[in-house]
Amino acid sequence: MTLFFKRLKRVYLQLTTLILIILLACSCKKQESQKSSIDFEISPDSLEVLFPNEISSHLTQRDFALSPDRNEVIYTLGNQKETKRVLVSMMRKNGIWGKKTMLPFCGSYQDIEPSFSPNGSHLFFASTRPIYGDSTRTDYNIWVSEKENNIWKEPVALDSTINSKGQEYFPSVTNSGNIYFTATKPDGLGSEDIYVSEFKNETYQNPKVLDSCINSKYYEFNAHVNPDDNLIIYSSYGRPDGFGGGDLYYSTKDSKGNWKPAKNFGTPINSSKLDFCPFFDEKTGTLYFSSLRTNYPKTINSVEEFITLSEQPTNGLSSIYRIKLNLNSL
Repeated sequence: MTLFFKRLKRVYLQLTTLILIILLACSCKKQESQKSSIDFEISPDSLEVLFPNEISSHLTQRDFALSPDRNEVIYTLGNQKETKRVLVSMMRKNGIWGKKTMLPFCGSYQDIEPSFSPNGSHLFFASTRPIYGDSTRTDYNIWVSEKENNIWKEPVALDSTINSKGQEYFPSVTNSGNIYFTATKPDGLGSEDIYVSEFKNETYQNPKVLDSCINSKYYEFNAHVNPDDNLIIYSSYGRPDGFGGGDLYYSTKDSKGNWKPAKNFGTPINSSKLDFCPFFDEKTGTLYFSSLRTNYPKTINSVEEFITLSEQPTNGLSSIYRIKLNLNSL
């Protein structure tokens, strides 16, 4: 009996060791999968939805921004009717992207359209939170949060040179501190226009509407401008060369520093639905943008199929897409 129990003990130890090895291997594979499932260093040649079920879902995802150090992603998450929208952050540590978290100052108001400063120390965004001590204000204005000890601090509104009692959206800041944004103002060229405010002597100057190379009598909005201030990508709705729902356009500057006439990106970037909220990652040459396009077949054969299709990220209210851009062709 003693020999039997010794053998049994030996088998037990061997099985325990084998189980531990299997669990460790599974854990390593899971970590490798987690590490490789989200990768912003890849720039796809064809259009793809951004990480289905990791970022993209059947809810609203839009307004993508990648930090300059490439260790944080922030985007807007909204419910089905977009009656509630918050800013969601994902952080990378030791090469692994962590879970989604809501920024600490979000949850009470409509917070949308995040944009990092070129050095990554500040986050600009649009919000309906009360401004300048006026609790009756519910218009969108531009706010900024500073990062301290790796935490985004309570945001502060930009001054009234930028924020009016109208609507101000989609900030984009350059190396010089100039800020581009969307607004509707009496001096505009159309229904919505893109403005720029120069940052001089630590002060924002009166905003100026961009000329007819960028703006038109239609709608222009959601302008992403690169840090060097020589590439602008934005949306426009209503133009004769549009595809129907609002398209992405781009422009670069000439040798005199003036914007050239904007051009439509065409397909596959633009669709018959609204394509908007661009972000360009210069390191990888990747264009990220939001789109309301869907992917339903012409015919649906059952309730089950309809529900399954409707729960896919590409059939949500808005999803984030990405594709490689060849800057030399612009």
